[in-house]
Amino acid sequence: MHNKFYTKNHHSLSCLLGENDIPSKLALMAINMASLVYAVMILLFMGYVIDCQALQKGFYSDTCPKVEDIVKSIVQKAFNDYATIAPGLLRLHFHDCFVQGCDASVLISGDSSERTAFANAGLRGFEVIDDAKSQLESVCPGVVSCADILAIAARDSVNLAGGPSWSVELGRRDGLVSSASDVSNLPAPTDSVDVQRQKFSDKGLSDHDLVTLVGNSLIFSLDKSLKQQFLKKMLTIHNRISGAHTIGTTACLFIKYRLFNFTATGNSDPTISPSFLSKLQNMCPQSGDSSDRIPLDKDTMSKFDVSYFKNIRDGNAVLESDQRLWGDSSTKSIVQNYAGNIRGLLGLRFNLEFPKSMVKMGAIGVKTGSLGEIRKVCSQFN
Repeated sequence: MHNKFYTKNHHSLSCLLGENDIPSKLALMAINMASLVYAVMILLFMGYVIDCQALQKGFYSDTCPKVEDIVKSIVQKAFNDYATIAPGLLRLHFHDCFVQGCDASVLISGDSSERTAFANAGLRGFEVIDDAKSQLESVCPGVVSCADILAIAARDSVNLAGGPSWSVELGRRDGLVSSASDVSNLPAPTDSVDVQRQKFSDKGLSDHDLVTLVGNSLIFSLDKSLKQQFLKKMLTIHNRISGAHTIGTTACLFIKYRLFNFTATGNSDPTISPSFLSKLQNMCPQSGDSSDRIPLDKDTMSKFDVSYFKNIRDGNAVLESDQRLWGDSSTKSIVQNYAGNIRGLLGLRFNLEFPKSMVKMGAIGVKTGSLGEIRKVCSQFN
């Protein structure tokens, strides 16, 4: 009885003080049973709400046991119709977690919502999440959050594209805020490694997670005039190519600066291999349509594998921010581990590490317990 009571209240205080705060841990170890109970009572009296349930596997085992089967069937159907939805769903989850935490705030439609932000202009997969939610509401009304559906769908999309599978920890609740003005800390294609590192560190993610997950982050950071130009072109592309805006492609607009007049002398980015440079210049000529799209992975655009890392190693990365990973000693060694040895070439190392980073990312800023809500429709607050 003593141990159970201590564990419960230790968890409550850890939630308030921070599990990763070493001084807090040491302080907790020094607190005896009586003072611990007293501390909890004081915190409650002061108005603190101790509501810090952890994500867990099998969260819906009693309330909606078929949730993962239902989501998978919806994702499978969408994948059969157009395979590009797989990286699209993965990227949708990434964008959600990096803004306001993994709370499905990116799914909210309407003026000035996250979904309307320029950085989210090319996101795809909303209709898949809506379909899954609709089916789940008919079976388990008011039970499964949109945030959890998105996390499950991202896992299933990776697996369908030839990548690994993993157990998704569930229990997220949906956020009550969605603002385009909050979409400012997403990685950008021109970010230095230090800037990328800081953005990931702010979310509790390491250099290892950065390299492992960065393939999801096709985000754009441009001045206002270029944003307006691109948004107009995106509408044209959307009408022409259904479901094509995924992590597997990018617009020429975002790489032309690397191909022409990158240096003060008018040369191209010297980190691009000569043979790949000529191919890029043919696909994105200086006077060509900047809305034309090219694959981010020149070898396997829609397949989940380590080709992306081999491209970085060989100077064949399309985005500048990706190629910069090879110029930093810390991130270079991680890229090399994935791409430069037998295990990396076979994808074994990456397939083991990617799920770990996805689980970490999926826990960013989650709302659990009584926080947030369980939406009835993913694109609308209740």
